[in-house]
Amino acid sequence: MSEYAVLASRSVRLTRRNPDAVITALVLPVLLMLVFVYFFGGAIETSTGKYVTYVAPGVLILCAGYGASMTATTVSNDMTGGIIDRFRSMDTSSTAVLAGHVAASVARNAAATAAVLGVAFAIGFRPHAGTGQWLAAVCILLAYITTLSWLGAAAGLLAKTPEAASGFTFVMLFLPYPSSAFVPVETMPAWLHGFADNQPVTPVIESLRGLLLDQPTGNSPWLALAWCGGLLAVTLPACAALYRRRTA
Repeated sequence: MSEYAVLASRSVRLTRRNPDAVITALVLPVLLMLVFVYFFGGAIETSTGKYVTYVAPGVLILCAGYGASMTATTVSNDMTGGIIDRFRSMDTSSTAVLAGHVAASVARNAAATAAVLGVAFAIGFRPHAGTGQWLAAVCILLAYITTLSWLGAAAGLLAKTPEAASGFTFVMLFLPYPSSAFVPVETMPAWLHGFADNQPVTPVIESLRGLLLDQPTGNSPWLALAWCGGLLAVTLPACAALYRRRTA
């Protein structure tokens, strides 16, 4: 267990030494929320009243996407920078190395989430959740962040260069748009409904929105957790296999 703590601490220190990326991960989601609320919010009608109330959960999901993309880059940096050879000489497990990056990603996302929520409160976001609903929302968000972070680690192992790994950003930033993050799915073209309703981001957002606004969530929380569990069940062994292949 000590090697997990040491490598998690190392990854957090690496994050602190890259302030530009951290600032981008914190500021960009906030700027996007301000753009959506003040530039487009007046033209979008939702059942939640103020548009900021509708869009805030979607922006939290964007934060997770940025954090996961940073994980892909930091893992790729490790794989191409020679540090892995040193870890191998110390008989450090692949799980510990990658878990350290994931732990740092969760910490970055926690800071980004706090920043986004703070700005959302300042511009009119008013959740109605009770203690249990807040806890459930936090658990679902953490499950989603953890899942994306492990996907980011897999992308970093697959990529040959950190620049290629950064392309993972585009995939993770695209998924919230064809979902219910920024507009209701029923307002999209009919041919897009099937994808928007059945991709992993939509149940996560619907769960967060329903829990925070004290609205019915249906089976969205269970679907969100099922997506996260299924993706992790595939991604964790894939990461171990990719790490072994890269270090063989």
